[in-house]
Amino acid sequence: MEQEHPTTPTPVALIIGVTGMVGVALTEALKKPTALGGPWTVYGVSRRPLPTWFPSSQLDKYFIFDTLNQETTHNILSPFSSKITHLFWLAFQADEDEEVNVSRNSTMLSNVLDALTSSPNSKLSHVTLQTGTKYYMGPIFDSTVSTQLIPHEPPFKEDYPRLPFTNFYYALEDIVASSYTKSFTYSIHRASIIIGASTRSYFNGLLMLSVYALICKHENHPFRYYGNKYSWEHFWDASDANLLAEQQIWAATTEKAKNQAFNCTNGDVFTWKLLWRVLCDVFDVEFVEFNEKDEFDCVDFMKDKGQVWDKIVEENGLHKTKLEEITCFGVASAVLKLNIQHVCSMNKSREFGFLGYVNTLVSIKTWVEKQRQMKILP
Repeated sequence: MEQEHPTTPTPVALIIGVTGMVGVALTEALKKPTALGGPWTVYGVSRRPLPTWFPSSQLDKYFIFDTLNQETTHNILSPFSSKITHLFWLAFQADEDEEVNVSRNSTMLSNVLDALTSSPNSKLSHVTLQTGTKYYMGPIFDSTVSTQLIPHEPPFKEDYPRLPFTNFYYALEDIVASSYTKSFTYSIHRASIIIGASTRSYFNGLLMLSVYALICKHENHPFRYYGNKYSWEHFWDASDANLLAEQQIWAATTEKAKNQAFNCTNGDVFTWKLLWRVLCDVFDVEFVEFNEKDEFDCVDFMKDKGQVWDKIVEENGLHKTKLEEITCFGVASAVLKLNIQHVCSMNKSREFGFLGYVNTLVSIKTWVEKQRQMKILP
């Protein structure tokens, strides 16, 4: 893969959203001796103290603050603007109202960029922005417009035009592409369903499915699929957190990748039926064929299972988590009831020189084991 070293001798990465799935993977990837453009100094930001499972020894500096607060953001980050060369933006705040999403997420990103570029000694040279496939589908969780959405035809391609609906991904891409272009280059990375390890990500689908399987096993309930027949049988894709980290570092250190948007998925496809079989094998639960006549409501099923999860955590000495903090079955149920094939094209990424790929069904097992090692799962 074509690679160009940064012009500064000691690249310093600032990861916003460092405790999320990709934040964990990116921290570890940047600290590898083989990391492109390295050796890297790595700073991390999140709104809460680091959890016990986080590889804190990999961070050179760690900051706790809310990027929505302009004054705090400026006071903490501006003294480091002469050191930080690369910003990796992995954070977002989610709300059903897309106008609220635009306001909050735009403010967060702008606050950080202003703090890093306001000084004449600013060293910021590249901004990495992680977004997702909602770029191609529209604000699917905003009930005021969701019924009006007509997603693009799969496979989703980077040069598809924007949909005529408010979308906070569009707003963030506009900020990095227009407001500061004389100061730095950028790359945009559109992820599918992310597979990784963290209790701090808004939507860790694998952790949620794992918790669901464990509760079903604990209480002898069938492990039923809670999507629809279409998603059960049709193709989907996913994004391994390690692959996302790899692509983001590649784009940050490769000249021809600058100022480009790239899909980042594993490069294969799966059906939820196949993935469900893998989960059954991993958690030793019986496979149950989907039956569309079985009107199963997973949100209703899980609403009183908090104490069951507490018991599983206590019995296995796990990192303390609350069911409502690590699951969002309403979102998951809505996603798995979409009548689309959720597949991205990776052709552009390959044509530009990034050839990374992951076997999704194998990665499921890998990341479950990783979360077991982190004492997130038993």
